Amino acid sequence: MANINELQRISSQLRRDIVRMVTKAKSGHPGGSMSSADFLTALYFDVMKHDPATWTRSGKDQDVFILSAGHLTPIYYSLLARTGYFPVAELATFRQFGSRLQGHPSIAKGLPGVFQPSGSLGQGLSLAAGIAVAKKMDKENNKVYVMMGDGECEEGQIWEAAMFAAHHKLDNLIGMVDWNGQQIDGRVDEVGGVGDLEAKYKAFGWEVIVADGHDFEEILKAYAKADELSGNDKPIMILFKSDMGHGVDFMAGTCAWHGKAPSAEQCEKALAQLEETLGDF
Repeated sequence: MANINELQRISSQLRRDIVRMVTKAKSGHPGGSMSSADFLTALYFDVMKHDPATWTRSGKDQDVFILSAGHLTPIYYSLLARTGYFPVAELATFRQFGSRLQGHPSIAKGLPGVFQPSGSLGQGLSLAAGIAVAKKMDKENNKVYVMMGDGECEEGQIWEAAMFAAHHKLDNLIGMVDWNGQQIDGRVDEVGGVGDLEAKYKAFGWEVIVADGHDFEEILKAYAKADELSGNDKPIMILFKSDMGHGVDFMAGTCAWHGKAPSAEQCEKALAQLEETLGDF
Protein backbone atom coordinates (compact mmCIF):
# COMPACT_ATOMS: atom_id res chain seq x y z
CA MET A 1 0.00 0.00 0.00
CA ALA A 2 1.30 3.44 -0.91
CA ASN A 3 2.16 6.06 1.68
CA ILE A 4 -0.91 8.24 2.22
CA ASN A 5 1.17 11.39 2.60
CA GLU A 6 2.80 10.70 -0.76
CA LEU A 7 -0.59 10.17 -2.42
CA GLN A 8 -1.76 13.50 -0.97
CA ARG A 9 1.33 15.21 -2.39
CA ILE A 10 0.71 13.69 -5.81
CA SER A 11 -2.97 14.68 -5.85
CA SER A 12 -2.00 18.27 -5.02
CA GLN A 13 0.25 18.35 -8.09
CA LEU A 14 -2.46 16.84 -10.26
CA ARG A 15 -4.83 19.60 -9.17
CA ARG A 16 -2.18 22.17 -10.09
CA ASP A 17 -1.91 20.53 -13.50
CA ILE A 18 -5.70 20.71 -13.93
CA VAL A 19 -5.93 24.39 -13.07
CA ARG A 20 -2.97 25.35 -15.25
CA MET A 21 -4.09 23.26 -18.25
CA VAL A 22 -7.61 24.64 -18.27
CA THR A 23 -6.44 28.22 -17.71
CA LYS A 24 -3.91 28.02 -20.55
CA ALA A 25 -6.46 26.50 -22.94
CA LYS A 26 -9.18 28.91 -21.78
CA SER A 27 -11.45 25.88 -21.98
CA GLY A 28 -12.08 22.63 -20.16
CA HIS A 29 -13.73 21.01 -17.16
CA PRO A 30 -11.95 21.61 -13.84
CA GLY A 31 -14.80 20.90 -11.38
CA GLY A 32 -15.21 17.14 -11.76
CA SER A 33 -11.51 16.72 -12.49
CA MET A 34 -10.76 18.22 -9.06
CA SER A 35 -13.42 16.17 -7.25
CA SER A 36 -12.16 12.86 -8.67
CA ALA A 37 -8.44 13.62 -8.29
CA ASP A 38 -7.89 11.84 -4.97
CA PHE A 39 -9.45 8.46 -5.69
CA LEU A 40 -7.99 8.40 -9.21
CA THR A 41 -4.55 9.22 -7.78
CA ALA A 42 -4.87 6.18 -5.53
CA LEU A 43 -6.04 4.06 -8.46
CA TYR A 44 -3.19 4.95 -10.82
CA PHE A 45 -0.36 5.25 -8.30
CA ASP A 46 -1.20 2.34 -5.99
CA VAL A 47 -4.09 0.07 -6.95
CA MET A 48 -4.21 -0.57 -10.68
CA LYS A 49 -1.81 -3.00 -12.32
CA HIS A 50 -0.51 -1.17 -15.35
CA ASP A 51 2.81 -0.48 -17.04
CA PRO A 52 3.37 2.33 -19.55
CA ALA A 53 6.42 0.50 -20.94
CA THR A 54 4.35 -2.48 -22.11
CA TRP A 55 0.98 -0.78 -22.67
CA THR A 56 -1.04 -1.58 -25.78
CA ARG A 57 -4.66 -0.82 -26.64
CA SER A 58 -5.44 -4.52 -26.35
CA GLY A 59 -5.09 -4.18 -22.58
CA LYS A 60 -3.67 -7.69 -22.49
CA ASP A 61 -2.28 -8.75 -19.09
CA GLN A 62 -2.91 -5.32 -17.58
CA ASP A 63 -5.76 -3.67 -15.72
CA VAL A 64 -7.83 -1.33 -17.88
CA PHE A 65 -9.30 2.08 -16.98
CA ILE A 66 -12.13 3.62 -18.99
CA LEU A 67 -13.10 7.25 -18.46
CA SER A 68 -16.83 7.31 -19.11
CA ALA A 69 -17.17 10.94 -17.97
CA GLY A 70 -15.09 11.90 -20.99
CA HIS A 71 -15.02 15.64 -20.38
CA LEU A 72 -12.79 15.08 -17.34
CA THR A 73 -9.65 14.87 -19.47
CA PRO A 74 -7.68 17.36 -17.33
CA ILE A 75 -7.33 14.81 -14.52
CA TYR A 76 -7.01 11.91 -16.99
CA TYR A 77 -4.14 13.46 -18.94
CA SER A 78 -2.37 14.56 -15.77
CA LEU A 79 -2.57 10.99 -14.42
CA LEU A 80 -1.25 9.50 -17.65
CA ALA A 81 1.62 11.98 -17.92
CA ARG A 82 2.61 11.72 -14.27
CA THR A 83 2.66 7.90 -14.45
CA GLY A 84 4.88 7.90 -17.53
CA TYR A 85 2.63 7.35 -20.54
CA PHE A 86 3.80 10.53 -22.29
CA PRO A 87 6.00 13.53 -21.39
CA VAL A 88 4.66 15.84 -18.70
CA ALA A 89 5.60 18.83 -20.88
CA GLU A 90 2.90 17.74 -23.36
CA LEU A 91 0.24 18.82 -20.86
CA ALA A 92 0.91 22.37 -22.08
CA THR A 93 -0.75 21.42 -25.40
CA PHE A 94 -4.13 20.62 -23.82
CA ARG A 95 -6.97 21.49 -26.23
CA GLN A 96 -4.58 23.14 -28.69
CA PHE A 97 -5.09 22.67 -32.42
CA GLY A 98 -3.42 19.43 -33.55
CA SER A 99 -2.69 18.26 -30.01
CA ARG A 100 -3.07 14.64 -28.92
CA LEU A 101 -4.72 16.01 -25.76
CA GLN A 102 -8.18 16.76 -27.07
CA GLY A 103 -11.14 17.87 -24.98
CA HIS A 104 -12.40 14.29 -24.82
CA PRO A 105 -10.07 11.28 -25.02
CA SER A 106 -9.29 10.29 -28.60
CA ILE A 107 -7.44 7.39 -30.17
CA ALA A 108 -6.94 9.17 -33.51
CA LYS A 109 -3.35 10.16 -32.74
CA GLY A 110 -2.48 7.07 -30.69
CA LEU A 111 -2.15 8.70 -27.27
CA PRO A 112 -0.62 6.05 -24.95
CA GLY A 113 -2.81 5.00 -22.04
CA VAL A 114 -6.13 5.72 -23.75
CA PHE A 115 -8.04 2.54 -24.57
CA GLN A 116 -11.20 4.08 -25.98
CA PRO A 117 -12.43 7.51 -27.05
CA SER A 118 -15.42 9.04 -25.32
CA GLY A 119 -17.97 11.59 -26.33
CA SER A 120 -21.62 11.39 -25.29
CA LEU A 121 -21.96 10.51 -21.64
CA GLY A 122 -23.29 7.14 -20.53
CA GLN A 123 -21.29 4.88 -22.85
CA GLY A 124 -18.28 3.98 -20.71
CA LEU A 125 -19.92 1.32 -18.57
CA SER A 126 -20.96 -0.57 -21.70
CA LEU A 127 -17.40 -0.38 -23.04
CA ALA A 128 -15.96 -1.54 -19.74
CA ALA A 129 -18.41 -4.43 -19.53
CA GLY A 130 -17.39 -5.58 -23.00
CA ILE A 131 -13.71 -5.48 -22.06
CA ALA A 132 -14.49 -7.40 -18.87
CA VAL A 133 -16.22 -10.11 -20.92
CA ALA A 134 -13.19 -10.32 -23.22
CA LYS A 135 -10.80 -10.68 -20.30
CA LYS A 136 -12.90 -13.53 -18.93
CA MET A 137 -12.92 -15.22 -22.35
CA ASP A 138 -9.13 -14.87 -22.49
CA LYS A 139 -8.89 -16.23 -18.91
CA GLU A 140 -7.08 -13.10 -17.72
CA ASN A 141 -7.11 -12.23 -14.03
CA ASN A 142 -6.87 -8.48 -14.58
CA LYS A 143 -9.61 -6.03 -13.68
CA VAL A 144 -11.49 -3.37 -15.63
CA TYR A 145 -12.14 -0.03 -13.90
CA VAL A 146 -14.56 2.59 -15.18
CA MET A 147 -15.41 6.02 -13.79
CA MET A 148 -18.74 7.81 -14.25
CA GLY A 149 -20.27 10.97 -12.88
CA ASP A 150 -23.41 10.90 -10.77
CA GLY A 151 -25.17 13.19 -13.23
CA GLU A 152 -24.11 10.77 -15.94
CA CYS A 153 -26.02 8.04 -14.13
CA GLU A 154 -29.19 9.72 -15.40
CA GLU A 155 -28.37 8.17 -18.79
CA GLY A 156 -30.43 5.09 -19.63
CA GLN A 157 -27.50 3.26 -21.20
CA ILE A 158 -25.80 3.15 -17.80
CA TRP A 159 -28.60 0.99 -16.44
CA GLU A 160 -28.71 -1.28 -19.48
CA ALA A 161 -25.00 -1.90 -18.98
CA ALA A 162 -25.53 -2.41 -15.25
CA MET A 163 -28.08 -5.15 -16.00
CA PHE A 164 -25.76 -6.73 -18.56
CA ALA A 165 -22.80 -6.78 -16.16
CA ALA A 166 -24.81 -8.38 -13.37
CA HIS A 167 -26.43 -10.92 -15.70
CA HIS A 168 -23.03 -12.02 -17.03
CA LYS A 169 -21.48 -12.10 -13.53
CA LEU A 170 -18.69 -9.69 -14.43
CA ASP A 171 -16.92 -9.82 -11.10
CA ASN A 172 -13.75 -8.44 -12.75
CA LEU A 173 -15.55 -5.12 -13.39
CA ILE A 174 -15.18 -2.31 -10.86
CA GLY A 175 -17.23 0.81 -11.45
CA MET A 176 -16.68 4.14 -9.72
CA VAL A 177 -19.00 7.11 -9.43
CA ASP A 178 -17.72 10.59 -8.67
CA TRP A 179 -20.67 11.33 -6.38
CA ASN A 180 -20.31 15.09 -6.06
CA GLY A 181 -23.98 15.99 -6.39
CA GLN A 182 -23.38 18.50 -9.20
CA GLN A 183 -23.87 18.54 -12.95
CA ILE A 184 -23.66 21.20 -15.64
CA ASP A 185 -27.09 22.74 -14.95
CA GLY A 186 -27.13 22.55 -11.15
CA ARG A 187 -27.55 20.01 -8.37
CA VAL A 188 -28.16 16.46 -9.56
CA ASP A 189 -31.11 16.02 -7.19
CA GLU A 190 -32.78 19.08 -8.74
CA VAL A 191 -32.01 18.41 -12.43
CA GLY A 192 -32.69 14.73 -13.02
CA GLY A 193 -32.63 13.13 -9.63
CA VAL A 194 -30.78 9.81 -9.74
CA GLY A 195 -32.09 9.07 -6.26
CA ASP A 196 -30.43 6.55 -3.98
CA LEU A 197 -27.51 5.26 -6.09
CA GLU A 198 -26.46 2.77 -3.43
CA ALA A 199 -29.89 1.13 -3.34
CA LYS A 200 -30.24 1.25 -7.12
CA TYR A 201 -26.96 -0.48 -7.92
CA LYS A 202 -27.68 -3.10 -5.28
CA ALA A 203 -31.11 -3.67 -6.84
CA PHE A 204 -29.40 -4.16 -10.21
CA GLY A 205 -27.31 -6.96 -8.72
CA TRP A 206 -24.06 -5.17 -7.91
CA GLU A 207 -21.90 -5.22 -4.82
CA VAL A 208 -21.78 -1.61 -3.60
CA ILE A 209 -19.16 0.21 -1.52
CA VAL A 210 -19.56 3.80 -0.31
CA ALA A 211 -16.48 5.82 0.64
CA ASP A 212 -15.25 9.37 1.21
CA GLY A 213 -13.58 10.31 -2.07
CA HIS A 214 -11.15 12.70 -0.36
CA ASP A 215 -9.99 10.51 2.54
CA PHE A 216 -7.10 8.38 1.30
CA GLU A 217 -7.47 5.86 4.11
CA GLU A 218 -11.11 5.30 3.15
CA ILE A 219 -10.25 5.30 -0.55
CA LEU A 220 -7.62 2.59 -0.17
CA LYS A 221 -9.91 0.53 2.05
CA ALA A 222 -12.65 0.79 -0.59
CA TYR A 223 -10.33 -0.49 -3.32
CA ALA A 224 -9.14 -3.29 -1.03
CA LYS A 225 -12.75 -4.27 -0.34
CA ALA A 226 -13.49 -4.24 -4.06
CA ASP A 227 -10.54 -6.56 -4.65
CA GLU A 228 -11.82 -8.86 -1.91
CA LEU A 229 -15.30 -8.94 -3.46
CA SER A 230 -14.06 -9.67 -6.99
CA GLY A 231 -14.46 -13.28 -8.00
CA ASN A 232 -17.86 -13.59 -6.32
CA ASP A 233 -19.98 -13.46 -9.49
CA LYS A 234 -21.07 -9.83 -9.04
CA PRO A 235 -19.75 -6.59 -10.54
CA ILE A 236 -18.65 -4.02 -7.98
CA MET A 237 -19.53 -0.33 -7.71
CA ILE A 238 -17.67 2.15 -5.52
CA LEU A 239 -19.60 5.34 -4.83
CA PHE A 240 -17.06 7.99 -3.89
CA LYS A 241 -18.68 10.89 -2.06
CA SER A 242 -16.85 13.97 -3.28
CA ASP A 243 -16.93 17.74 -3.53
CA MET A 244 -16.86 19.32 -6.98
CA GLY A 245 -13.86 21.63 -7.30
CA HIS A 246 -12.27 20.15 -4.18
CA GLY A 247 -8.95 21.71 -3.22
CA VAL A 248 -9.68 25.31 -4.20
CA ASP A 249 -12.03 27.27 -1.95
CA PHE A 250 -13.80 29.35 -4.60
CA MET A 251 -14.35 26.34 -6.87
CA ALA A 252 -15.61 23.88 -4.27
CA GLY A 253 -19.20 22.71 -3.92
CA THR A 254 -20.74 24.41 -6.93
CA CYS A 255 -21.61 23.51 -10.51
CA ALA A 256 -20.25 26.89 -11.64
CA TRP A 257 -16.86 25.31 -12.42
CA HIS A 258 -18.20 22.28 -14.26
CA GLY A 259 -16.92 23.59 -17.57
CA LYS A 260 -15.40 27.00 -16.90
CA ALA A 261 -11.78 28.13 -17.24
CA PRO A 262 -10.27 30.35 -14.53
CA SER A 263 -8.89 33.76 -15.43
CA ALA A 264 -5.16 34.33 -14.97
CA GLU A 265 -5.86 35.99 -11.63
CA GLN A 266 -8.12 33.16 -10.48
CA CYS A 267 -5.50 30.65 -11.59
CA GLU A 268 -2.88 32.28 -9.36
CA LYS A 269 -5.32 32.35 -6.46
CA ALA A 270 -6.04 28.64 -6.95
CA LEU A 271 -2.37 27.67 -7.28
CA ALA A 272 -1.62 29.46 -4.01
CA GLN A 273 -3.84 26.84 -2.31
CA LEU A 274 -2.17 23.84 -3.99
CA GLU A 275 1.32 22.63 -3.16
CA GLU A 276 3.73 22.08 -6.05
CA THR A 277 5.24 18.66 -5.33
CA LEU A 278 6.40 17.11 -8.60
CA GLY A 279 7.28 20.21 -10.59
CA ASP A 280 4.94 22.09 -12.90
CA PHE A 281 4.95 21.44 -16.64
